[in-house]
Amino acid sequence: MPKMSVLTRDEAHSRAELLDVQHYTVELDLTGGEETFTSRTTIRFTVTVPDGHDGHDGCGTADTFADIKPERLHTATLDGRPLDPGTLDGNRLPLTGLTPGPHQLTTEATMRYSRTGEGMHRFTDPTDGETYTYTQLFLDDVQRVFCAFDQPDLKAVFELTVTAPDGWRVLANSVTEPQGDGSWRAAPTPLISTYLVAVAAGPWHTVRTEHRGLPFGLHCRRSLAPHLEADAEELLALTTACFDRYHEKFDEPYPFDSYDQAFVPEFNAGAMENPGLVTFRDEFVYRSAVTDTERQTRAMVIAHEMAHMWFGDLVTLKWWDDIWLNESFAEYMGYQTLTEATPFRDTWVDFGVVRKAWGYDADQRPSTHPVAPDAVDDTAAALLNFDGISYAKGASALRQLVHWLGEENFLAGINTHIRRHRFGNATLADFIDSLAQHSDRDLHAWAAAWLRTTGVDTLTPAVTADQGTWTLGIQHTGLRPHRLTIGLYDRELADTGRLVLRDRLDHHLPADGAPTTVTGQGRRPDLVLLNDQDHSYAKIRLDPHSWETALTSLSALPDPLARAVLWNAARDMVRDGELAPTTYLDAARAQLPYESDLSIVQGVLNFAALQIADRHLAGTGRTAALTTITDLCRDLIRRTEDGDHPGLRLTAVRHLVNAATQPHTISAWLADDSVPGGPDLDPELRWRILTRLAVLGAVDETAIDTELARDPSATGQEGAARCLAALPDPASKHRAWDRLFTDDTLSTYLFTATAQGFWQPEQAEILDEFIPRYFTDAVALAARRSPAIAEAAGRHAYPAHAVDHRTRELTETCLRTASPTPALRRKLTDNLSDLTRTLRTRG
Repeated sequence: MPKMSVLTRDEAHSRAELLDVQHYTVELDLTGGEETFTSRTTIRFTVTVPDGHDGHDGCGTADTFADIKPERLHTATLDGRPLDPGTLDGNRLPLTGLTPGPHQLTTEATMRYSRTGEGMHRFTDPTDGETYTYTQLFLDDVQRVFCAFDQPDLKAVFELTVTAPDGWRVLANSVTEPQGDGSWRAAPTPLISTYLVAVAAGPWHTVRTEHRGLPFGLHCRRSLAPHLEADAEELLALTTACFDRYHEKFDEPYPFDSYDQAFVPEFNAGAMENPGLVTFRDEFVYRSAVTDTERQTRAMVIAHEMAHMWFGDLVTLKWWDDIWLNESFAEYMGYQTLTEATPFRDTWVDFGVVRKAWGYDADQRPSTHPVAPDAVDDTAAALLNFDGISYAKGASALRQLVHWLGEENFLAGINTHIRRHRFGNATLADFIDSLAQHSDRDLHAWAAAWLRTTGVDTLTPAVTADQGTWTLGIQHTGLRPHRLTIGLYDRELADTGRLVLRDRLDHHLPADGAPTTVTGQGRRPDLVLLNDQDHSYAKIRLDPHSWETALTSLSALPDPLARAVLWNAARDMVRDGELAPTTYLDAARAQLPYESDLSIVQGVLNFAALQIADRHLAGTGRTAALTTITDLCRDLIRRTEDGDHPGLRLTAVRHLVNAATQPHTISAWLADDSVPGGPDLDPELRWRILTRLAVLGAVDETAIDTELARDPSATGQEGAARCLAALPDPASKHRAWDRLFTDDTLSTYLFTATAQGFWQPEQAEILDEFIPRYFTDAVALAARRSPAIAEAAGRHAYPAHAVDHRTRELTETCLRTASPTPALRRKLTDNLSDLTRTLRTRG
């Protein structure tokens, strides 16, 4: 396999100085078979040769390169002059002796379909045998589909023609029309970046409407058509509500000619903001029952991707060190717009419980980085920064900025930024300059403190009381300024256990980290909560009296956002070794049966199961933790017998299944195809139960095959792979291992499902031999296959259940001596950090 080059920041800067790219004509033929397709591309561009340019040869000409990763490059011509295809160096086609002025490059190549969600992904639906293809060209995967100058600041107009098999429909960034003989032509796009070009082709099921004079569409596989139809009204209502709200926020109207949303199979991310054709993972077309929180998550992704149409697509980052300009903005706008424009009103609770925890964890690992790094050296490094920092921490920083500036000033600055850079590219400095036009605050100092630094500040209160007054001192570890709310709560005089809000104080913590004080009259509050309303980004601690109140009355707080802040504080204290994991479990056992917010219930149960039971506790401690979780879930199931809280009941059933230490109850559910009192078992619950029974050794391959015959869908294939890998016998483990590390045809989804089933804390003895093997086989796999598989191997196939010093030493040795690929190295570094932290808390 030829060695592929990654584009460096300096190379991109040099090429952008040299080239002005005007237009791409791309012709794709998808009728050539299951493995490859044909790609023909013509690029029109102009060369300017500045003095001192890196490619300047002193004779008024310059050299550069185009990017392409073909199976075979057949022809290449520059201004009608044939180029030697043999000069292709990995993924770089040299273009030499370029004179100032207009040029035209044409290439024809055979390209390979992907099975890993990168480039042109091809998928055959096991339910009905229908085949679908779609592109995912982010971050530098356009060169897997057609020849390009592949960097975000060389925007151009794209005209696409796609030849597809009979019966297929072709979708693209702009309106497509059939031309006859299987050919489809898309209208020319406005100026967009190469990574935003999109095509999706197949026998899609489509739901269409029109809104504000534009065609809107929803698309999915035919086998999912009934499920899309069931939710189409909700999806279109959410889409149009967000669309209208963004037109109230932004002066610039939606800049593209249509808005299609395609739910595509085996998609690695949640979604991708291709202008005019947003692609989503098709798990968002629900085959089984889901909670309102899961519907809210889907709605947030819709709002997030739509925000990108303005921030990311219309105005695009200049280079990948400003990833946050895309993702943090869309993350913030997605949650805020959902709250303002849809029935989902408590979205910031879910953000605080789920997304913010993701940011806090990422920011405390050695791999952390500033929200806006000074420089990202190349595309391989950039790919690693699509993480909890660029999304959750960045969105938290913007939420703090809005709280500090005021929303009116913030939106005025955003509109100035869009107006200045529409259809162009921008940097952090451009963004701050636009905001500064509408505020007299020192935004450059704010950006330096919040966007150019790493780590999480910690805010620790101390409360004293004396003769009718009380004083709050705040110890601030860190160097960021914080504008936050302090919540003061009292127990009700009547012995109801409820807490009532006495007051909320707006407070400013300076950037120098100096302690600050607040003084109040009357008796001291029963609970003092820093960062009430969660406007800032910091780890919160409680004074002893407040913590005692929280442990006994947390669910009695009237505001779910305040409860989310408290649960996050408890979570952080467990991770920092300041709170015993069993104390967290006891609090969950006591408080969750009375919790009304489903996001909080799901977040607390997930942390209790996946971190405390599976990582922080071992042996009898883990068994006791699973018993506590089971008892808690039984309480929640009893609470929901009236049928008024189906989402809470479904959550409890799921977690009771996952925590089962004996097979009898869940085996009976599976046999009856129902949980007593509901719900009936849908495919998701049946596979969940079967997976747990496989872990416990209570089913065999015959039972798994029978279930797969009942549900032969793509989700069923993943469920079967998960179950087979979970079986607790040596032969099954060896077969699963071979599928993971020697079967290079395994899709990312089937790889992930197999890895999820493989490692189980209950099976430590039988799994022991595979732990050292992981560190050689994963490195070899990552080198052979793609970054998506390398990331999955680090995220899902790592032996995270093995919380011991041997696993730590093996990980350290691998990082030091084995030269893993960048994607795998990043995951191993994070795993090592998490393992070391857990070992410390266990100690």
